[in-house]
Amino acid sequence: MSVGDAKRASKKVIYSWALYDWANSAFATTIMAAVLPTFYSDVAAKNLPKVTASSYWGYTNTIVMLLIALSAPVLGAMADHSGAKKRYLGSFASLGILATAAMYFISTGDWLWASILYILGRAGFAGANIFYDSLLPHIAGRDNIDHVSALGYATGYLGGGLLLAINIAWIMKPGLFGLPSTEIATRLSFVSVAVWWAVFSVPLFKNVPEPPAVRLIGESLHPVRAGFQRIGKTFSEIRHYQELFKFLLAFWLYNDGIGTIIVMAVIYGKEIGIGTVDLIGTILMIQFVGVPFSLLFGRIPRWIGGTKRAIFIALGVYTLIAIGGYFMQTALHFWILGFGVAMVQGGSQALSRSLYGAMTPKSKSAEMFGFYDVSSKFAGILGPAMFGIIGQMTGSSRLSIVSLVVFFIIGGAILLTVDEKKGIAAARAIDQEVHYSNA
Repeated sequence: MSVGDAKRASKKVIYSWALYDWANSAFATTIMAAVLPTFYSDVAAKNLPKVTASSYWGYTNTIVMLLIALSAPVLGAMADHSGAKKRYLGSFASLGILATAAMYFISTGDWLWASILYILGRAGFAGANIFYDSLLPHIAGRDNIDHVSALGYATGYLGGGLLLAINIAWIMKPGLFGLPSTEIATRLSFVSVAVWWAVFSVPLFKNVPEPPAVRLIGESLHPVRAGFQRIGKTFSEIRHYQELFKFLLAFWLYNDGIGTIIVMAVIYGKEIGIGTVDLIGTILMIQFVGVPFSLLFGRIPRWIGGTKRAIFIALGVYTLIAIGGYFMQTALHFWILGFGVAMVQGGSQALSRSLYGAMTPKSKSAEMFGFYDVSSKFAGILGPAMFGIIGQMTGSSRLSIVSLVVFFIIGGAILLTVDEKKGIAAARAIDQEVHYSNA
């Protein structure tokens, strides 16, 4: 293969990988952020008080995050052992796609059914992301990993935004599309997410190569047993991963605030009286404004001398957003805060993923991204649960939103202690050792 052919093949792999973000971001926008939370409050939980509906939505998110958090590292270690990252990705994506399609059958008062399907759908979404993210260190080098990660998020914003725009058109003007009601249009939007997710996942499975299995000396041939052995070995050698695990702790804390804002913003806006059109319109705006800002954040580390510094910029903006949420009164306020989120949401997550990926040994990529996913899921446990508890204790979610500031401050303080150069060097040393042991 010529140099030109190799470059084209590499680009094809990168674009196919990024297109999965296009595919599954439809779930993040329509199901997690915009349409289902409103449908949950107005239809599925119609007979419940608004603050109770908000709290139940928070608890639903807590349950699914706990399920994934408990299983993610072992699943990742099993995938590294078996050389089966794409197979595991496909299994979880299929679960998410089927559960999302089944949301069509949610109707008035079915809040429990809605919660169960959302738990299954988000488990599929989050589980598949472990193995999707773990492919990043294999398709990108240190010189372009920030850009490739940001490309994925930008592609996701665009894809998720386009389908959300279509869904909003159905919901706002169902008659123009031959649909009998807004409720039917909403339920059909859930089906459209499942189809979109399935169709646009195909290029990844077709074009992205499966990284080879890496068997460690003395481990079992049985994937489950080998998975637990790998987790035990990682913890027994934790001194080699000090920078990686310090970053995980920082990420866990600041991502708690980010994740809670993502999943609770719409239902919080609903609680304080902001209309559905403004809520969903703001989410749609975030998708498209997020595209250029995500790509911009992929370049900022080169301009300011490091990925960590760019993440600090994002955390500063998020702190202002949480404080602003306490004082929010009108739809205009929601739009302004939404624009702030659009500026930093994709960038903060893309750079967190690329910084972690740079400090991750390729031989343990799925296992380590399992820990990364655990960190993000424990964030999803504490944040929404605290949001719900404070809301029920005070009768309002205003103190819930401003309380998120503590996660950004403490997470940022721990991030200051992470030495990324030392972490990258440690990852390379571990991969070299594994290479020689497998030679």
